[in-house]
Amino acid sequence: MEQVVIIFLCLAILLYFLLGGADFGAGIIELFTSEKNRSKTRNTMYHAIGPVWEANHMWLIIAIVILFVGFPLIYTTMSVHLHIPLAIMLIGIIARGTAFVFRHYDAVKDNMQAVYNQIFVYSSFVTPLFLGIIAGSVLSGQIDLNARNFADAYVFSWLNWFSISVGLFTTALCGFLAAIYLIGECKTEEDKKRFIKKAEYMNIAAVVFGAMVFFSAAMENVPLMNWVVYNKVGLTAVSLASLSLVLLWYLLLKGKIKILRLLAGFQVTMILVAISYAHFPNFIRLKGGEVISLYTTIGPYKTIQSLGWALVLGSLLILPFLGYLFYKFQQKEE
Repeated sequence: MEQVVIIFLCLAILLYFLLGGADFGAGIIELFTSEKNRSKTRNTMYHAIGPVWEANHMWLIIAIVILFVGFPLIYTTMSVHLHIPLAIMLIGIIARGTAFVFRHYDAVKDNMQAVYNQIFVYSSFVTPLFLGIIAGSVLSGQIDLNARNFADAYVFSWLNWFSISVGLFTTALCGFLAAIYLIGECKTEEDKKRFIKKAEYMNIAAVVFGAMVFFSAAMENVPLMNWVVYNKVGLTAVSLASLSLVLLWYLLLKGKIKILRLLAGFQVTMILVAISYAHFPNFIRLKGGEVISLYTTIGPYKTIQSLGWALVLGSLLILPFLGYLFYKFQQKEE
């Protein structure tokens, strides 16, 4: 049953990035949209994510619950040594959700709408930035369990070039996913061209920040090159991600947009596989070369059994209805 729990953990993280990340990316796209086009971007975004935006946080909740119940040492280490970026990320999620609701459903339309807009777009940028920083921090080897002062224990565990580079790369990927996803929601050729242009910019940003990730990894002794390039699975995943990107842009230029979302999701999945496969089952790299593994920190047998069955039965109940929810709200209006 421990394999089932680990599979659900990996899937929850992946789906949160693919679905929740695209939601954050919609706000990032709006942030980098000119004032005259923001209302059009907003309308397209509401149609795409309005009905289901809150459901995407389910994957984050599932991942947190799995870590809390099944891997308490990993949960404790992250929540203690990374509590600052975690708190900023959670504040961003709350601020973004609140602003999204009030700017759309507030009964009084006044100057506060501009405030809600600012909160929404900037929290949409900050949240995936710190989500990526947290991801980079667990791989960076900067978490020091024996730190003697506040800065070493709670600041430099995440405030380093590698973690920040991963954060920026994550933000660019979220913007790219959102732009690709939103192309299919456009009702005019003008809007479609705008989102294609945004996808191009975000793609360029992802390449630049991706290069920054590798440079900072080499600078701070993170064996990212070994995980990605000198590993057969990692190299295959990167190659498939590159090929899928070429195919994506080819189909986009040909005007075939039906499978663009699948290709974008596949590309990001391959990037995550490339980074995580060689590192698995290690979850956190600590200062000094030690690691915290999923297998060595797993909870008691009966706890894992109960958690595994809860995840399986819960997915059988929830996933069909979630799929139906996405299906109904993605149907085109007559």
